[in-house]
Amino acid sequence: MDQEYDVIVLGTGLKECVISGLMSVSGKKVLHMDRNSYYGGESASITPLTDLFKHFKKDEKPPENFGPFRDWNVDLIPKFIMSTGQLSKLLIHTGVTRYLEFKQIEGSYVFKGKKVYKVPATETEALATSLMGIFEKRRFKKFLSFVASYKEDDPKTWDGSDLQKMTMQELFTKFGLDSNTADFTGHAMALHTDDNYLREPAIHTVKRVILYCESLAAFKKSPYLYPLYGLGELPQGFARLSAVYGGTYMLNKPCDEIVYDSEGKVCGVRSGDDIAKCKKVVCDPSYVPDKVQKAGRVARIICIMNHTIPNTNNSTSCQLILPQNQLNRKHDIYVCMVSSVHNVAPKDYYVAMVSSMVETNDPECELKPGLDLLGPILRKFVSISDVYEPKDAGEENGLVISKSYDATTHFETACQDILSMYKRITEKEFDFSQIKDNIHTEE
Repeated sequence: MDQEYDVIVLGTGLKECVISGLMSVSGKKVLHMDRNSYYGGESASITPLTDLFKHFKKDEKPPENFGPFRDWNVDLIPKFIMSTGQLSKLLIHTGVTRYLEFKQIEGSYVFKGKKVYKVPATETEALATSLMGIFEKRRFKKFLSFVASYKEDDPKTWDGSDLQKMTMQELFTKFGLDSNTADFTGHAMALHTDDNYLREPAIHTVKRVILYCESLAAFKKSPYLYPLYGLGELPQGFARLSAVYGGTYMLNKPCDEIVYDSEGKVCGVRSGDDIAKCKKVVCDPSYVPDKVQKAGRVARIICIMNHTIPNTNNSTSCQLILPQNQLNRKHDIYVCMVSSVHNVAPKDYYVAMVSSMVETNDPECELKPGLDLLGPILRKFVSISDVYEPKDAGEENGLVISKSYDATTHFETACQDILSMYKRITEKEFDFSQIKDNIHTEE
């Protein structure tokens, strides 16, 4: 460890692993440490099932009829990957996908008026869905047609609308779309986490809807992918990648101190009597509690079931979003489910997660609308976590800190944080034009 590195990364959560991979493939010398004996940090996959019970229920043991305990790989913070999104491109760029297999998620659903509907993302689906009335269907079909043909560099496709100047609310109004349609478009397709987007330039939301539709077109059933055996495979893949590029991975290696020079800039990391020198340190909030501030709390409930989620066409995996306005809340509720199809549970068992940002003193009660959609639940595991963000960007002192994971069940917000961290480390934007391929699934 007593060497000099370009970057030292603390923690093996997905964000830290992606940054480690990006630095390694760009020729930087990287030391990657984790105080734990396992990969993944707060976003680890837990196996066997007995360890999941120990993590949440201490002395309780899982029932014997839950199948082989080693067939369970339960993610503490499951999130889906947009198939043609930026995270998939970052994974391809690092080369870590050669060590992993992915499979598509079967369905994408939205909650409206106490019912669950498939998210319509094509003109054909727009006309067939029962999510809207006949006239609204036609208006939404025209909106999707506009989005499908829109090209930012070709004014002929703008239909007289400058999306850099027009707000998203104005664009919805132009197409005559009602608030319910705006709701599922903004939250279940564009994946916004609040309604601020309505007052922002429409171009941002239109690009997100285009990404959703393109990702759906790539794999037909839904726009999302998930790695076989769960997200815990990702950091292990990055450990292999690091070895290829001459980097060093160390588990069970505590960070006792981040060392600063006389000018207040990071210059190394101390573990016991060992000091590794470096130019930049990247870490998750748990390594520097004095450098982060609380930004809220997130409630998550992992649910073990022996059936699919009702009204999702018997999908063995899916995402379901309950937009905030449908529940009179300030934050959406997210539901995701995976199963033996992704090698995370024995046959005929399913793992669902219900999550949201906490708004009251009774977080579990807040998630009841999502839990009620699941049907009978065999076991629940509840966690309430603080969400932290860095007090400053770290551009002056060289300490770059990730944000805690939010309540979403997709990686779009996490990817924004990764790209922000990359820019703070390298002082330049990541160039996506160099990546031409997309992730390929097991099929």
